[in-house]
Amino acid sequence: MMRPLIEAAALSKHFSLGGGGLFRRHAGTLRAVDNVDLRIMPGETLGLVGESGCGKSTLGRLLIRLMEATDGQVLFDGADITGLPQARMREMRKSMQIVFQDPYGALNPRMTVEDIVMEPLVIHGAKADAAARKRVAQMLELVGLPPRAATRFPHEFSGGQRQRVGIARALVLNPRFIVCDEAVSALDVSVQAQIINLLQDLQREMGLTYLFIAHDLAVVRHISDRVAVMYLGRVVEVAEKAAIYDRPLHPYTQALIAAVPEPHPAGRAARRAGRIRVEGDIPSALNPPSGCRFHTRCPFAMAVCREVSPPLREYAPGHAAACHLHDPQYRQEPRA
Repeated sequence: MMRPLIEAAALSKHFSLGGGGLFRRHAGTLRAVDNVDLRIMPGETLGLVGESGCGKSTLGRLLIRLMEATDGQVLFDGADITGLPQARMREMRKSMQIVFQDPYGALNPRMTVEDIVMEPLVIHGAKADAAARKRVAQMLELVGLPPRAATRFPHEFSGGQRQRVGIARALVLNPRFIVCDEAVSALDVSVQAQIINLLQDLQREMGLTYLFIAHDLAVVRHISDRVAVMYLGRVVEVAEKAAIYDRPLHPYTQALIAAVPEPHPAGRAARRAGRIRVEGDIPSALNPPSGCRFHTRCPFAMAVCREVSPPLREYAPGHAAACHLHDPQYRQEPRA
């Protein structure tokens, strides 16, 4: 079997929050990412979806060690990078990069595009010489920017062009894995399509592997090979995109899919007929519910859901869900 390029094993990130006042008492622990297992295979795009605040961006940063994990492991091409010393991790960072959501806030407004794209090369020991400038020119051409863009500043570009600069900066070190953290959500719809097409072209040309974080399920469906669904710090379902969109197992995934706009009247009617209604607000990660974290909003919750946290279990080939509804021993349980 092919080895995963990126693997998270029981990965967690908890933030200890201090209270106000003179003595700064401990106000609680925010469980942003909690015991997540995830695999991303070489050359694939894994879409990561869920409501705002569910831990998607935190998980993306943990995978490339922009944040340090509270617990668990991250393996890159089979090697545990969780506790690597900074000197060795610095070399590893050439293989993993990130494209941020805000294409303007992620770029230094006082630097030219050439300097922005060249900066990773300089950080990793290259000289700002003709060879580096040639590499920058190659990257700008690759992402569809003209040579004259090199001497201009970020404020002189549109949002889509700035995101192309961000992508060029991420690619300049020839990485293998890129986290796209809401990389198109701040762009107009027409520009989103251009950037997504660019990312797919680059993936084919360079053999890239993506974690594509987004809240727009239509965009995720277009670009992803597989999809993982997060809820309140945990992954609740993972499958090939066709299975996620056509045969979702987890009630939360079913509710997300039902909320995607349907352009055809017949499709809208069918969607309304089978729609799962989710009520209430997402609970706080400071005090998550016991058992299944979705049980407070789930219309199918059983008594066991309040007490026992369901493991992420494979119920069909390549299709895993964390839901007691599909476990034979709990199917006859009474509703909570």
